[in-house]
Parts: sequence; C-alpha cells; structure tokens
Amino acid sequence: MTTSDVTKYTIGWVGMGRMGYPMAERLAKAGCDLAIWNRTRSKAEPLTELGATLVDNLVDLGHRDIVFSMVSTSDDVKQIYFGENGVLSGDAKPQIVVDCSSISVEASAEIRLRLNEMGIKYIASPVSGNGKCVKAGKLAVVTSGPEEVFEEVKAYQEIIGGMGVSYVGDDELARTVKICHNVFLGVVTQSLAELTILAQQSGVSRAAFMDFINKSVMGSIYSKYKTPLYVNLDYSVTFTPELMRKDMDLGLAMGRSLEVPLPVANVTRDIFQQSMGHGNRSTMDFGIVMDYMAKCSGVEELVSEDAEISDGLEVN
Repeated sequence: MTTSDVTKYTIGWVGMGRMGYPMAERLAKAGCDLAIWNRTRSKAEPLTELGATLVDNLVDLGHRDIVFSMVSTSDDVKQIYFGENGVLSGDAKPQIVVDCSSISVEASAEIRLRLNEMGIKYIASPVSGNGKCVKAGKLAVVTSGPEEVFEEVKAYQEIIGGMGVSYVGDDELARTVKICHNVFLGVVTQSLAELTILAQQSGVSRAAFMDFINKSVMGSIYSKYKTPLYVNLDYSVTFTPELMRKDMDLGLAMGRSLEVPLPVANVTRDIFQQSMGHGNRSTMDFGIVMDYMAKCSGVEELVSEDAEISDGLEVN
C-alpha cells in the first residue's frame, strides 16, 4: 500500500488496551492519517511520536472519514459512539465505523441499525490473536457488512491483520464466526491444559510434551505462543478468565437460539467458572485453568520448568 493509498481517508481510533494499542500502532507506522482517543490519555501518548494526533474528546473523531474501535463490551461500543459526548454527539459524522470488539450478534445488529439510521456505514471486524500477535504480524481479521464498504476499509484491515482478512458476508456474520472461534479457543485451551497435566503426571516434562505438540500436525500459532504458559507458568494476561467466560456464554446462547447442542463447550464453560471460583478471575491469563486442572489431579502446586523456549511471535 503506497503513502497516497493510506492517506486516502482520515482515520480515527478508540481503545488503547492490550489489543487496541498495537493495532493502532500498525496504522501509525504505515503512515495513516490517524487521530486517537483513549480514556486514559497517557496510554495513547506514545503513538504521537509516530505521527498520530491525540484528541481530547471522542466527539473530535466525528470529523474523521473512518473510525475504528477496539473495546471490551457491547456497552462500551454503544457508549463511545452514542453516549453523551460520544463520537456521534456533534454535527460531524464519520462515513464508516469499523468495530473490532468481540460482542454479540444482537448488540452488533442494534449498533448497525442505529448507525445506518444516521447515514453511517458499518463494518463488523473482530480479530484473532493477542497483542504480541499484532506486533509480530500474525493477527487475523474476520469481517462482514456491505461488500462495497468492506472494499473501502480492506486496505487498513490488511495493515492491522498480518495474516490477512476474511470477508464472510453481510450483516453480523463476522460476529458469528468470532464467537465460534472463541468457543473453540476455550475448548482447545482447556483440552491442552488437562492433557499437559496428564503427560506430566505420567513422567513427561511439560517442555518435552509441548515441543512434540508444536512439531506435530496439532501444532499451531496458538499452541506455540501458549507454550511459555504451559511450561514456565507465564500467566501474563493476554485474555482474562472473565472475558473467556463471557465469550463462552455468547456461544452457548447462540447454540440455544439455533437449536445446536454444544456439549463440549458447556462442560468447558463450567470448568472455567470453577477455576474462577478458586481465585483465577481477572489478574492472570485464562490459561491459568491449567493450574486448576493440576489441583484437581492432586498436584498442590505447579512449578515452572524454567525452559528456554520461544513463543513463535518474534517481531522481524
């Protein structure tokens, strides 16, 4: 993408959390005309060194052609756009809103309707990966909405998502895909946790087990970047147990509405809930469910193996 291409539209960005900051950073590094806002101003200030403009109020982003958002919940999305002093509270309105948050199909549909009534186009664009994936160029983007609008924002999504962009159709289909993805994420994380403990209890080191998994047909970007957690107990937060429970609940609700049984997902959701009941709630990564599985297996305390391992997310 050339400099003239990235400056075709002015871009606004809301949300500077673990995901939002590195995503916006990629746009700034690409030379986009970027204005940013975050509730905690200090978190966004470093991006001004890359050419981004830090605005004082959300309403200041109404002058941007396209506004991206990456926040935690559907209520947050509604507040930043429709709330008092929100992006849309002034006379100026963006042409397109692109929301990258993980929210329900129903909430996204409501947001689309309200935006469309104001003459604003809307793209649902959740992502797969954590902050380190973004920096390493290994984030994947799934998107839905009118195809002609997608074509307008595609180039910016490709900057954010180094693994590419999957257009899945109109309306809220991207939300459906992301919810299914996150339910799968929970199931895989729980399964890998219990099997790692099984291997350990049979006499295999967690490092040796994960080394084989990562080299096998079952290996993936995800299994590699979770290896430091499973082996060295690096519970640095990428996604909390509470957020995983929220997404499991969204998936289970979708299953009920469509008459699709999800027995494995149901059990997995309950295990995450039980893990949270033992204090693993919001201060550690959701992968700490392995610690709970160890306790269920009679292991009082897991010990780091202090192995030299890579998470596969080196920034080139």
